[in-house]
Amino acid sequence: LCSFGKFYLTLILFSMKTKTLYWIFTVLFALLMIFSGVQNAMLTPESIAMMHDQLGYPNYFTQFIGVAKVLGGIAILIPGYPKIKEWAYAGLLFDLAGAFYSAIAVEGFKPQVLFMLIFVALGVASYYFHHKLLKGNS
Repeated sequence: LCSFGKFYLTLILFSMKTKTLYWIFTVLFALLMIFSGVQNAMLTPESIAMMHDQLGYPNYFTQFIGVAKVLGGIAILIPGYPKIKEWAYAGLLFDLAGAFYSAIAVEGFKPQVLFMLIFVALGVASYYFHHKLLKGNS
């Protein structure tokens, strides 16, 4: 292959790798947020036990957060709409920051709280590859 052909092939492979990683991280993050959001919105016994009984939040707030997480998860899955995605990522990561802080504020630091960092890592990775794809398309 000529140098232009090698460059073009490298560009295509880079783009495919970036898209694949983006979709893996985004689907995992969105599903985790949607799954927890549905539980909050439906006020399942587990959700009430954690959000209301353990952390002290009122049930109407738990439902509101649940609906917001479901909508945010859906928003990051839908192609296009970059401004809505920005708001969705911000809201979902603010939710995780609030959950992390709430758990530490109520019960003190426990190693189990570090489990939430998996959610954060998936969200940050999804956001990173989202912006990498946006830069590649401009």
